[in-house]
Amino acid sequence: MQGEGRLTGTSSIFVRTSGCNLRCSFCDTPFASWEPEGDTLTLDQILARVVQIGQDIAPAPRHIVLTGGEPMLPKETPELCHLFKEAGFHITIETAGTLFKELDCDLMSISPKMSNSTPSVERGGTWRERHERTRYQPQLVRQLIERHDYQLKFVADTEEDIVEIRQFLNELDVEWERRPALISRVMLMPQGIDQATLKAKEPWIKEQCEQFGFTFCPRLHIEWYGNKRGT
Repeated sequence: MQGEGRLTGTSSIFVRTSGCNLRCSFCDTPFASWEPEGDTLTLDQILARVVQIGQDIAPAPRHIVLTGGEPMLPKETPELCHLFKEAGFHITIETAGTLFKELDCDLMSISPKMSNSTPSVERGGTWRERHERTRYQPQLVRQLIERHDYQLKFVADTEEDIVEIRQFLNELDVEWERRPALISRVMLMPQGIDQATLKAKEPWIKEQCEQFGFTFCPRLHIEWYGNKRGT
């Protein structure tokens, strides 16, 4: 069940690619980034698994969420999206917005990484500099939002993050008449992997959303399932 964004509550099949070009301090899927693991499958094998899952669930989900890691990283992603579209699926891609590929999807769910994502010197090592150099790419994000239906999901940890998020939105350089449509697609979600932490940050994030016209985005899969693999 999709737990974040515009399609919250939608029965979905999640396809997770392993491997990422970033190393976020708060990454909740380290098995797909910090220490990537997983099966090596052909595109046809992935599609077969998706179809099989659909046959085991009634009614069969028609939504696929392509997530990661970073699903825009593998060179085969456009072809995989093509196979999913041919099979009649609605496709959401969950990306950090640092890589661009020409592909077909129904919703580009972009989570740009602010400075609160940069790993510490102790943890990040050489990845810290690489992460900081590549995480912030508003002009590439603009390419994505010009080509796709989209949502922008930002992780907020402290009130200082809101200043940085608003600066990022300004750097998208969206024409004034399109600004309301952009703001309506901006979502703020609290940083945290347990229900107590998320609830503690919820009040002030909701206040910021009301002030600037953003949408509050709870992480309901944490409430439903807890922070565990497979959710």
